[in-house]
Amino acid sequence: MALIETVITAGPTMSEHRVFTMKFSSVYPLYLQKAERKGRTQADVDQIISWLTGYSATELQQQLEQGADFRGFFDSAPAINPKVVLIKGVVCGVRVEEVADPLMQKIRYLDKLIDELAKGKNIEKILRR
Repeated sequence: MALIETVITAGPTMSEHRVFTMKFSSVYPLYLQKAERKGRTQADVDQIISWLTGYSATELQQQLEQGADFRGFFDSAPAINPKVVLIKGVVCGVRVEEVADPLMQKIRYLDKLIDELAKGKNIEKILRR
């Protein structure tokens, strides 16, 4: 089950989903907890985030410290990995490759990657190598 499912499935507010304005730093610990419960590490989570967004370890830490929301986090990302088109599957009952909103799709991609990590998938396969 996706970590931010309750926010996403609660529906959009006026013109956008509430998750867009959630602080990434408030969800990051949940990603860590999910991964660590399954024997994975913070380094694994950070590697996935860096692969997806292009953030270095220092830049990721700065985003967390600045309290960027999901919109700002992804808007400031140095480079979304072009291999994201290889990420397929379902998160919260929605196929990630069919999500119409670009920002929501990036959030779903991240959630899907963290799910794969927590399910024990090999990091090389998660990073589509």
